[in-house]
Amino acid sequence: MLWVAVASICVNMADVNPGPNPLFLRDEDLREGIELLFFAYRDFTAQPDAILSEYGFGRAHHRVIYFVGRHPGITVKELLAILKITKQSLARVLRQLVNKGFIEQRQGIEDRRHRMLHLTDKGANLERRLTEDQRLRIARAYREAGASAVAGYRRVMTGMVEDTDRDRLRRPRGA
Repeated sequence: MLWVAVASICVNMADVNPGPNPLFLRDEDLREGIELLFFAYRDFTAQPDAILSEYGFGRAHHRVIYFVGRHPGITVKELLAILKITKQSLARVLRQLVNKGFIEQRQGIEDRRHRMLHLTDKGANLERRLTEDQRLRIARAYREAGASAVAGYRRVMTGMVEDTDRDRLRRPRGA
């Protein structure tokens, strides 16, 4: 006969924090996520906002500059689909960016009615300035969190994107 001695271990279950149960998230967990997004977005946009104010620009200008830089040759129609703003709002922002020499419009090759948008050298320089702090913040957070957390973050953020735009995140424009 084999006898095994088992030591008694007392564990305060309040000290065991397995994290939120993904199937039954409490309101408090959801509100914490909302607050994290608010604070992260505030800090993520602070430096670019200061740079934009030097030019009399706002966040709409930043979004246009970012996506035109990310997708050279993007059409106005494609940009409208990404930004989900009115044609009138985009026209106002684009007019300012074109008039000040940050974006140029080229006629489409296949369809001359299309306006293909490209950053000028001046626009590319501004895009780099606007994005630098954001890239550093994301790189730091990714390093601190680790690969599995980054993969989880991408799943969460993708889960918050409307289904109609998820394909846009998975494949290059025009593919």
